[in-house]
Amino acid sequence: MKRILFALALVATSAAPAFAFWAMNGLEVKPAGESVFLVDFGDTRHKTDYLCAAADYVSRGLGMRSTTRIYRQSPAPRKSGQGITFTLDPAQKVPMKLYTVLISDNTDGGISVAAARAGFCHSSRSFWR
Repeated sequence: MKRILFALALVATSAAPAFAFWAMNGLEVKPAGESVFLVDFGDTRHKTDYLCAAADYVSRGLGMRSTTRIYRQSPAPRKSGQGITFTLDPAQKVPMKLYTVLISDNTDGGISVAAARAGFCHSSRSFWR
């Protein structure tokens, strides 16, 4: 019986995604290639929550410095129900006009982890909820 339970547990864990990161704002982030990751669609009120999740993933999930640049890879506008793909490679970027107009610390079309966290990681949960 123990062997059957062990085999079932092994199958269940191998069927699960290899890696999923839950950002501090509740959005799920998944690697999508070398230096590319997807912030899955989530029940969010703010479009900028995707960038917060990306910054949190790069900082806490990958352990990279706050000066690391994040670029959007998937073209805007995002279709309903779709997440946003980000990259750390400036050669794979598309313009992030909304983000860089609101808060930008460089003119390369990206944003640093520190600026993204400071500008877009706001508490969306109320104490009274």
